[in-house]
Amino acid sequence: MSEAENNVETETFRRLERLRELRIEHRDLDDVIHRLQMDLYVNEVQLRRLKKRKLMLKDQIARLESELIPDLNA
Repeated sequence: MSEAENNVETETFRRLERLRELRIEHRDLDDVIHRLQMDLYVNEVQLRRLKKRKLMLKDQIARLESELIPDLNA
């Protein structure tokens, strides 16, 4: 295996690992948001920030997934 192929595999592995971490954080945030919404005395600012963070994670996940899909025109 050439060094270039090894570098590509290493980069792909890093991206897959990052994608896994982002999905875990997204799921955890979803759980926290759900629990906070059940609280009558929820801090609305905190809830809004968590939702914003969750949307940002969703965008990062979509971008990484898109990068991992091979270019069919290549």
